[in-house]
Amino acid sequence: MKDFDSIYREFQPKIYRYLSNLINEAEALDLTQAVFLKVSKSLEGFRGEASPATWIYRIATNTAHDHACSALAQQKRSELQLDEDASLDDFPDHGTPGTDSEYIRREMNACIRGVVDQLPEGYRTVLLLSDFEELTNPEIAEILNISIDTVKIRLHRGRTELRKAMESQCSLYHDERNELMCDRKPK
Repeated sequence: MKDFDSIYREFQPKIYRYLSNLINEAEALDLTQAVFLKVSKSLEGFRGEASPATWIYRIATNTAHDHACSALAQQKRSELQLDEDASLDDFPDHGTPGTDSEYIRREMNACIRGVVDQLPEGYRTVLLLSDFEELTNPEIAEILNISIDTVKIRLHRGRTELRKAMESQCSLYHDERNELMCDRKPK
């Protein structure tokens, strides 16, 4: 087993990215620190029955789940939603090149993020671990303490739900560089 410093250097960026996708960036840094505090305290007792990666992702998943259940997290999400609902008029135009494309990219990310956030937690977590963190089905099963068949089922259903939600909530198109873009459909 590696020492804490090497574990932190290797896994901190991955756990931060995972938590940013699972909850939100505003809270991800604090939760990442909480995860590594737990890792630090538990490192001596780590028996090696799982790989360090699956052990750390499991701690991160449980920490995010516990946080999501707290009332304070609910309040913060409401405040962040108000920020996401801002219109183009709320952003100053500094006349710098790329301002429009940056705004479009932020809007697209917010649109996709909103769709992913609406997925049931079980689907969202499995999708993030598989498609964003590139973990294998056996690793995901171990992290979430579920069977590999359950992982496969949740991945299939999660991707199906994501596709349906994207089609109903977003207008997808290709820009002049042939990159896939999306805009929220009017409600």
